Amino acid sequence: METALGIALTSFLVGLSGAVMPGPVLTITIGETAARLRPRGPTPGGAQLMRGALVGPLIVLGHGVLEVCLVAAVVLGLGRLLVQNLVLGWIGILGGAVLVWMAWSMFRSVRGLSLSTAADGGKRQRHPVLAGILTSLSNPYWAVWWATIGLGYIAVALKLGAVGLVAFYCGHILSDLAWYGAVSLSLVLGHRLLTDRAYRGLVAACAVFLLGFGLYFGYAGVLALVA
Repeated sequence: METALGIALTSFLVGLSGAVMPGPVLTITIGETAARLRPRGPTPGGAQLMRGALVGPLIVLGHGVLEVCLVAAVVLGLGRLLVQNLVLGWIGILGGAVLVWMAWSMFRSVRGLSLSTAADGGKRQRHPVLAGILTSLSNPYWAVWWATIGLGYIAVALKLGAVGLVAFYCGHILSDLAWYGAVSLSLVLGHRLLTDRAYRGLVAACAVFLLGFGLYFGYAGVLALVA
């Protein structure tokens, strides 16, 4: 966490922990990929497979447009508020609490998770970039994540200035790209890339990391308040 590389790596893991949980963006990724793979002949053609594989990255592009606007708001003035100990402390405590709650929810839901349960959506095709924007805006957890965890992480990254901020955003957006891209590709390959068992194992591993990071956030917040 003291270097740009450390911020990027941990930002990637925190972002991945949020991305893998079922929600509107995961649902629309699966649905829109499946919609583009419906065969017009005996089997999907090469063009259909390519369109299906690109759904995840394009949805992340739309999702990332909103998030880069939030990071830009920090650069334009919000960052000066976030580096104050009182603000940093309470954001750390609240963000840590949300992370611990997310970890507990992930542990509880692991047994019943399946990528196939969301595959019935997306009968009407939408442009993936627009779908990424709309599903992010319609998801209240996205706003909660950025109001607590996201702002807390940005506050930590700002200790390194612009370099820390860029490292945070790159790590975060790459986690979304890796996950949703893998989901679309796995559907194109007929689930050979990512099985439900592997999915549940990934969620469990992310939950463990999220719990530890939530405790770290809370501890850092308390230290900021008593400084």
